[in-house]
Amino acid sequence: MRASIFKAVATAAFTALIAIPSASAADLAARPYTKAPAMVSVYNWTGFYIGGNAGYSWGRSRTDASYFNNTTNLLLATGTSSFDMNGWVAGGQLGYNWQNQLWVWGFEGDIQATGQKGSTLFICPGTICNFGNTAIPAPALAGSTSNLSLNQKLEWFSTIRARVGYTFVPTVLGYVTGGLAIGEVKSDGVLTGFTSLAAPTASGFSNRETRAGWTVGAGVEASLGGNWTGKIEYLYLDLGKYSNTALLLTNFIPLRAAMSSHVTDNILRVGVNYRFGGLY
Repeated sequence: MRASIFKAVATAAFTALIAIPSASAADLAARPYTKAPAMVSVYNWTGFYIGGNAGYSWGRSRTDASYFNNTTNLLLATGTSSFDMNGWVAGGQLGYNWQNQLWVWGFEGDIQATGQKGSTLFICPGTICNFGNTAIPAPALAGSTSNLSLNQKLEWFSTIRARVGYTFVPTVLGYVTGGLAIGEVKSDGVLTGFTSLAAPTASGFSNRETRAGWTVGAGVEASLGGNWTGKIEYLYLDLGKYSNTALLLTNFIPLRAAMSSHVTDNILRVGVNYRFGGLY
């Protein structure tokens, strides 16, 4: 009896051992095959870049003019005029970015040619700038004005700026920027008047001056594919004050006109950059 029971138990155990591998194999065959998840590439803004840009600028010159008797240095008259200096801008830029998680820091320098220009006119009445000129009949004296014309053109400007940005999505960067601005303004014009014999007389002047100021702005830059990015950017420039002097020594009262112009700029431009090195 015990031999029969032992034989039955041994047979059952052996059958179970055979069934386990078969069941495991069946379970493995029933599970679908899946690949390991691929590594996700993340766009990285770190590295050098170079590019070009073009746009339009709405400039402004606020100019104060003062007429002096050049012999006695007596102030005769003053005037103020604000005039537009609008025009196209185009140039190139070079920079470097560092990225840390979602934040991007960097520096950028650019140089721009411009077509910005404007003009204004100051008038000194004859009763002031030709007072006492007996060669001019009294009724005509008030109209015998001394006219000062001023033309200004922003020849070029350059900026050196820091940039701080945030990546809203990996390939789109919003940023603020600010730093140093440098620009050259060409000024010219004519100062007119009348001689002691009431004959018209005039003298021209011309000057170029480079001044340093500051700039702030903001922009958005996005990947265009490959190593290329595109941007749209706004900058405000304050280029400080530019000074000019005009002399008309042949006027009945020898005249000196001193001008001081405060030049500012509002620039909207688009650009493209080519980035060097890996993007991911």
